[in-house]
Amino acid sequence: MDFKEQVLKLRQHHEELLALKNEPLAWGNGIYEKYQHPILTAEHIPLEWRYDFSERDNPYLMQRIMMNAVFNAGAIKLNGRYLLVCRVEGADRKSFFAVAESPNGTDRFRFWDEPVTMPEDIIPATNIYDMRLTRHEDGWIYGVFCAERHDDTQPGNLSAATATAAIARTRDLIRWERLPDLKSRSQQRNVVLHPEFVDGKYALYTRPQDGFIETGSGGGIGWALVDDITHAEIKEETIINPRHYHTIQEVKNGEGPAPLKTSQGWLHLAHGVRGTADGLRYVLYLYMTSLEDPTHVMAQPGGWFLVPEGQEYVGDVMNVAFSNGWILDDDGRVYIYYASADTRLHVAVSTLDRLIDYCMNTPGDAFTTGGSVETVKRLIAKNKENK
Repeated sequence: MDFKEQVLKLRQHHEELLALKNEPLAWGNGIYEKYQHPILTAEHIPLEWRYDFSERDNPYLMQRIMMNAVFNAGAIKLNGRYLLVCRVEGADRKSFFAVAESPNGTDRFRFWDEPVTMPEDIIPATNIYDMRLTRHEDGWIYGVFCAERHDDTQPGNLSAATATAAIARTRDLIRWERLPDLKSRSQQRNVVLHPEFVDGKYALYTRPQDGFIETGSGGGIGWALVDDITHAEIKEETIINPRHYHTIQEVKNGEGPAPLKTSQGWLHLAHGVRGTADGLRYVLYLYMTSLEDPTHVMAQPGGWFLVPEGQEYVGDVMNVAFSNGWILDDDGRVYIYYASADTRLHVAVSTLDRLIDYCMNTPGDAFTTGGSVETVKRLIAKNKENK
C-alpha cells in the first residue's frame, strides 16, 4: 500500500469514528440514560495533531505525537452549539485544553482545529487541567482550573506538587484572558465559580487541602466570597458540604460543575471519594442548596448518583467517575458529561424535573447499618400499602 492510500484509509477510519451515532442504553435507573458509546476518546483527537503527513519526513506514517486520554471536560451551550473544554492528556503526561463541538450534545463531537492557547500566570504551571466553566451574570464566561507545579520546598521528591486554582475568562472559548491564580492559605484543586453575585461579591465553591493529594484538615466542599475576581483571594472559608466517616465522601469530596438554578434551589453535582482495598473510588452525587442561602444544604440523597459500570471501570485510573461539566438545555434536558477511569468521556442525559425529584425525594444517608435497614423497610412497607 503506497503512502497516499495509507493516508486515505486512515482518514476514512477516523471519519467513521467521528460520525458514529450514539444511542441510549435500553435499561437504566429512571434517573438518567447512559449512552452506548463514549463521546470522546484519544482516538477522536484530530489526525493533524498526531501525524506528520509529509511522505518525505514520515514515510512510515507513524504517530509523531501520541495522545493518551480525553476526559474531565467543562461544558457550555453557546450560540446553539454544545461545547466541551476537554482535558487532553498526551503520552508525555502533560494535559492541555481543547474544545470539542457537537450538533446535539450526545454524539458527533469534533475538536476545533487547534488546542486552546492558555496564557500563563506569573509563575508558569507544569500542568493544567479540569476546567469548570461558569457563565457569570457579569457577562463573562469564566474557566476555573487546576494549575499544578512542583513543590520546590521538597527538591529531592519529584512527586511533590502544589495545586492552585487558576482563573481565566473569555467570551467565545477562543480568546482567553488569564487572571491571577486564586490566593488561598491551603491548596485548591476543585474550585468552582457560582453563577451569580452574592451580597455583591463573587462566590466560590472550594476544596481546601493541606497537600496535593491528602485533604489533611480540609473538611469538604467550602464556600468563600471574594471582592474582586481579577485579584481573587480567600480570606474566610466555610465548609458547606462536609466529609463523613464511612460514606462515599469519607476521604474527600469536591464540587463538579457550577450548580444549576432551579425553582426549588441550586442543584449541585459533586464527586465523593472513599478508600477501598483496591485504592480510591470516585463516584458522583447530587445535593441541593437554598436559593435564599446558597450555603444551606436542603437535600442530599444517600450514596452515589453515578458510578463506573462495565468497561467504564477500566482505564488509566480504575474505579473513577468524575464530572466537571453539564448543560441545561432550553427544553429542560440535562446533559451530564462524565469521565471514566481518567481515560474517556461519556454522556448521561436526564431532565431537570427528574433530577430535582431525585434530589428532593430520595432518602438521605442514615450513617449506620441500622439506619439503612430502616430506610429500606420503610420503602417495603409503603409498597405493600400501595399493592
